[in-house]
Amino acid sequence: MEQLSAKNLNVVEGFSLKGKVAAVTGGARGLGFEMMRALAESGAEVACIDLLDEMGQQAVTQIEKECGVKASSWSCDVSNDEEVTLLFDEIVQRHGGLDILVTAAGINKIGNAIDYTAADFRKIFDVNVSGTFFCAQQAAKHMMKAGKGGSIITVASMSATITNTPQSHAPYNATKAAVKQLTRSLACEWASHKIRVTTISPGYFDTAMNQTILGQQGEQGVALRKFWEGHCPQKRLGQPHELKGVVVFLASENASFVTGSEIIVDGGYTLW
Repeated sequence: MEQLSAKNLNVVEGFSLKGKVAAVTGGARGLGFEMMRALAESGAEVACIDLLDEMGQQAVTQIEKECGVKASSWSCDVSNDEEVTLLFDEIVQRHGGLDILVTAAGINKIGNAIDYTAADFRKIFDVNVSGTFFCAQQAAKHMMKAGKGGSIITVASMSATITNTPQSHAPYNATKAAVKQLTRSLACEWASHKIRVTTISPGYFDTAMNQTILGQQGEQGVALRKFWEGHCPQKRLGQPHELKGVVVFLASENASFVTGSEIIVDGGYTLW
């Protein structure tokens, strides 16, 4: 088999995503928005996929204004394979192709394993695992058809590696471990098509959603935040923008020999 090597680009040039098209699930807010913004700041056109339609529209309007790239917003239930298939056809038609996918859509529910209903358990798996697979599958189909390869970046969690405490969410942890292994499997299958598949595993981040959840718990929320911070070597939560450099690297030509890999971004939380 002929050995192919990436072009030896200037490292700054290698980070440019100009001329690329990126789709981001869960891009309307939080970590998904920050990663989508990072791709746009690096020159990529972006397609925001999120059930939060109004927030998605606001997100892409902001990105178009501040980053000067074409951006579109799409409402979709990623756990519905038929919706996902139609959606990716429409995104490719609108933007003229697809080079990058980031699967940041995900849900969680805190609770004791003994108390989860079957419906709750299935829903978490449907969104976090099935949704990741359906989107990756459709992105890969379009990348294979175009013949240019691409980068698919899944979003797992440090919960794929550790068991969170003091709060419990066993189904969520299991889904993120599944996403991590799915990433490795797809990386092996699709490497011959020049499609790289990698995963980012965030730790605790100071997102607006986490602030709301902790705030609703009053003193218990304050104590939980202190626990998270105290068990992190950096003694703090991550800021959403601290994922921007990681996602751009994995999407860029500078990561041309990186596939199947997991980058844990947790301030060292999983080291102890």
